[in-house]
Amino acid sequence: MAVRSMTGFGRGESEHGGRIWTVEIRCVNNRFLDLKTKLPRGYAGIEERIRKKVSEYHQRGRVDLVLSVSGDFSDLQHVSANLEIARNYHQVLVQLADEFGLDSDITLVQLSSYPDVIVREQKEEDLETIWPYIEQALVDGLENCTLMRSQEGQALAADLQGRLTNFGVTISTIEQSVPQLVQQRENNLKERLEKLLDNTEMEPMRLAQEVAMLADKTDVTEEIVRLRSHIQQFSAFIGDGGAVGRKLDFLIQEFLREVNTIASKINDAAVAHHTVDLKSELEKMREQVQNIE
Repeated sequence: MAVRSMTGFGRGESEHGGRIWTVEIRCVNNRFLDLKTKLPRGYAGIEERIRKKVSEYHQRGRVDLVLSVSGDFSDLQHVSANLEIARNYHQVLVQLADEFGLDSDITLVQLSSYPDVIVREQKEEDLETIWPYIEQALVDGLENCTLMRSQEGQALAADLQGRLTNFGVTISTIEQSVPQLVQQRENNLKERLEKLLDNTEMEPMRLAQEVAMLADKTDVTEEIVRLRSHIQQFSAFIGDGGAVGRKLDFLIQEFLREVNTIASKINDAAVAHHTVDLKSELEKMREQVQNIE
C-alpha cells in the first residue's frame, strides 16, 4: 500500500429510476478522522452506513461529504382530495346562495381551487431500496478521492526520501569530522596546559585522563548510530505505506532530539553549520509529514 496524502477530492454519481445521486468528498489533514456529512432531507437513516464506508478509506483527516439527489420525483408525489373539507366548502356555498337568492352553480374547478381541498403529499424515499445506488456513488467518490490522495502521497514520499538521503550525507560528514576535531582539541589542550605549567612537564597519566574526558565530551557515536537507525526506520515506513503519518512524525521528533545533542556536544563552527542545515531540513520534512495519513 502506497503512502497517501490526507488532501484530496473525489466525486461519484449513480442513476436509477430517473433520479441521480451525487457524492462529493473533500478532505484535508487532521490528527484524527473528523467526518462532516450533509445529506438530503429524509436520508438521516443511512448516515451511519456512510460513516462506516468512509472509515474504510480514511483513517485520519478532516472529511467533508455532501450527498445530493436530483431528477424525477413524480413517483414520490401523492395527490388526494380532502372530501370532508370539500363537503364543508360546498355546504357553505349553498347556504350563501340561499341566503342571498343567488344561483348555486358550483363548479368542480371552483370547489377544487379552495385551500386544502386538493392535497399533494411528498412520500419519503425507501432507503433500503435506494441504498445500493447511493453506495455506488459513495464508493466511486471515495475511490476517486483515494486515487488523488495516492498520487499526492507518491510525490510526498519521493520528496521525503530525497531529503532523507541528504540528511544521511550530512550525518556522515559530521561523523567524518569528529576524529579530526578530537585531535585538534587534544592539541589545543596540551598547548594550554603547557602555558599554564610554564614548560613544566605534566604527568602522562594526568594528560591521558584529560584527553579521555575531552574525547568523551566530543563523542557523538551513540547519537549517530541512533540517527542512522531512525533513517532506516523512516525509509522503511515510507516503503511500507499505509497510515504511517504518526510514526513518521514521531521519528522527526527523535531526529531533532539527536541533532540537538550533537550540536551541544561539539562546539565547532562547521558542525554548527551542519546541524543548522539538519534542523532546517527536519522542519521541511515535518511540514510534509503533516499531510500524510
